[in-house]
Amino acid sequence: MASEKFDANSAPKPVGLYPHARRAGNLLFLSGIGPRDPKTDGVPGLEQSGSGNYTSFDFEAQCHAVFQNVRRVLADSGAKWEDLIDVTVFLTDMKRDFHTYNRVYAEYFKDHQPCRTTVGIDSLPTPIAIELKCIAAVGD
Repeated sequence: MASEKFDANSAPKPVGLYPHARRAGNLLFLSGIGPRDPKTDGVPGLEQSGSGNYTSFDFEAQCHAVFQNVRRVLADSGAKWEDLIDVTVFLTDMKRDFHTYNRVYAEYFKDHQPCRTTVGIDSLPTPIAIELKCIAAVGD
């Protein structure tokens, strides 16, 4: 089966050699999407000192930013929010962040409820606390 790759110009650039999304048949697979700002490459809600220590951290800001980045990738790939059928979220601190994530998630998925899996992990490749891996079903 042939597949088509998508590089979303409105989303943050990938941190490695991979596309933002790839479509195979009527399924659109998104690569891991984080909360980095597409214009500045900064992490919303995160400020670090010169030595790399956190001086300010707002996990809720990262949640909103990651959902906006998923929307950007979907739109640039010809899909929409309501096409999502599966969401896997990776949290670097499950105890601290799950309740906030769950509350913000409910705001975005109040009417449309894809399947969801939440996984606690040790770290991500950039100084972010959340990453989403999504699958959408799109028309022909």
